[in-house]
Amino acid sequence: MGKLTMDTLGWCILIGKAVGVILVLVSSVPLMVWVERRGSALMQNRLGPNRVGPLGLIQPLADSIKLIFKEDLIPGHVTAFYFVLAPLLSLIPAFMTFAVIPFAAPILVEGRTISFQVADLNVGLLYIFAIASLGVYGIIMAGWSSNNKYSLLGSLRSSSQMISYELSMGLSVIGIIMVFSSVRLGDIAASQGEAWIYLGSLMIPKWGVLIQPLGFLIFLTAAFAETNRLPFDLPEGESELVAGYHLEYGSMKFAIFMMAEYLNMTTASGLMVSLYFGGWQMFWPLTWIFDALGFTGMPHEWARVVFQTASFTIKVAAFLWFFVWVRWTLPRFRYDQLMNFGWKVMLPLSLANIFLTGALIYWKVI
Repeated sequence: MGKLTMDTLGWCILIGKAVGVILVLVSSVPLMVWVERRGSALMQNRLGPNRVGPLGLIQPLADSIKLIFKEDLIPGHVTAFYFVLAPLLSLIPAFMTFAVIPFAAPILVEGRTISFQVADLNVGLLYIFAIASLGVYGIIMAGWSSNNKYSLLGSLRSSSQMISYELSMGLSVIGIIMVFSSVRLGDIAASQGEAWIYLGSLMIPKWGVLIQPLGFLIFLTAAFAETNRLPFDLPEGESELVAGYHLEYGSMKFAIFMMAEYLNMTTASGLMVSLYFGGWQMFWPLTWIFDALGFTGMPHEWARVVFQTASFTIKVAAFLWFFVWVRWTLPRFRYDQLMNFGWKVMLPLSLANIFLTGALIYWKVI
């Protein structure tokens, strides 16, 4: 009976974490839509949404209600089954990839270790790349099933773009794996809390961005390409492909594609934070506040979880804003420039980063 109770408790904790993460991810989508619209308005010296609620905060809710109740048309020339299935194939991997990203250090409660990630896999990085690569199938299926030449060209562009930049993205994290000797995201995040250099009383933490700056730049660039965001949004190029692979989509099916894009942005931001910016490690203002509270025992542990989660959230939010900032700042590349950059610049640099990292580890610099 005791074993059954503990197993039941474990399942309850797992389901609770999964539901909590899904609710946060779903809530982040309308919030990011609002941030995108208000941010672009700020950069273009206009107002943006400002009618529905204070500062237009309720506008995403109004848009969601409109999309839910809008007539869901399926054009007569499409292949209906795959046309309906395609948005789901894009959305499901977007939810699944966040499962292995830790947002706080584990905590010990009555002899049970609770990890603050849905699935504490020992192959976390490999899992993310494996699941994230499945998202392209939804885009290919959307372009093919639409029976529209613009949609098909958009899906072909997206598949070639994602395959090209996934290679550089995967190679860029090899340096992180070599330095921290693990593909488990929890171990990588924890290792970044160690001291790298002491400058008197000042400790420089072993954050990935400090020991792998080139790898971070490659990963950041590839993340924009993988999420189809400007300046890498060629699959949706309005000027030549009208709207690309989602040209024939409307109402909730179109909204699901947009939701998948924002969820992929959130996952990419969480992954960059975990690999290169200390993960849940608190930066000094939060550390100072946390130490000043003076908690002890279990209240100290739970307060640590709260502050680490807040630190992780702030870092992810900063990257999400960076996605918005870049979209409304840089122009779109031509498609030949996009592919040349991926194969002739990103790939050689990612290989060079691996050799450089190996040399620095051999000389015990890092």
